[in-house]
Amino acid sequence: MSAILTSPHFAITLTLLAYLAGHGLYRITGKPSFLQPVVSGIAIVGTTLLILDLDYSTYMEGASIIHFMLGTVTVALGLPLYQNLALIRRHLLPLMVTLAVSGVVAAGSATGLLWLTGTDHATLMSMATKSITTPMAISVTESIGGYPPLATGFVMVTGILVAACGGPILRITGVTHPAAKGCAMGMIGHGVGTTRAFEMGSETGAFSALSIGLMGLYTAIGLGLLMP
Repeated sequence: MSAILTSPHFAITLTLLAYLAGHGLYRITGKPSFLQPVVSGIAIVGTTLLILDLDYSTYMEGASIIHFMLGTVTVALGLPLYQNLALIRRHLLPLMVTLAVSGVVAAGSATGLLWLTGTDHATLMSMATKSITTPMAISVTESIGGYPPLATGFVMVTGILVAACGGPILRITGVTHPAAKGCAMGMIGHGVGTTRAFEMGSETGAFSALSIGLMGLYTAIGLGLLMP
């Protein structure tokens, strides 16, 4: 039994089944923001590991191929960018201004609050990458002296919060333009937020997908210059 639980086959199967179960629940309940498949999937995996008394590091080692494929999925987001290229060109200047402001606010506000509590430097650097997609966050965090596993946790929590709360907040504030909605979801919520953005519309998803790459590049260059 122990050999089965520690094998990659178990970790991969558990991950896929948890996501499928989460997606089924999401669809059945009418696709509420707070029940994104990634949210319920994490809950299912976490509960299973607790019940089986299986160490997380063992599970993660077995599921490492899925983590590796995350980078490939991020590259695949280029398709909707190509399909909406003309639309993106028309909004290029607002995109650049939004990127410049949101990048500073996203990284600065979170790290600033932690700094006020006396948090150590490595944790601050891990938090600074919370709004870029996981593969980029891991690489950037390593280069600036943070903790990649902690950064991954911050990235996941940020994405889940944006996916769950982004839609309602946009409705309450009256934001309806696909470009504005897409930038908000992608620049702050990266891949998880973009999944939700595509459910709002193809144009919203295209801008969100574009924002993932732009925010990642901007954050990587900015932090690299500030924290050499």
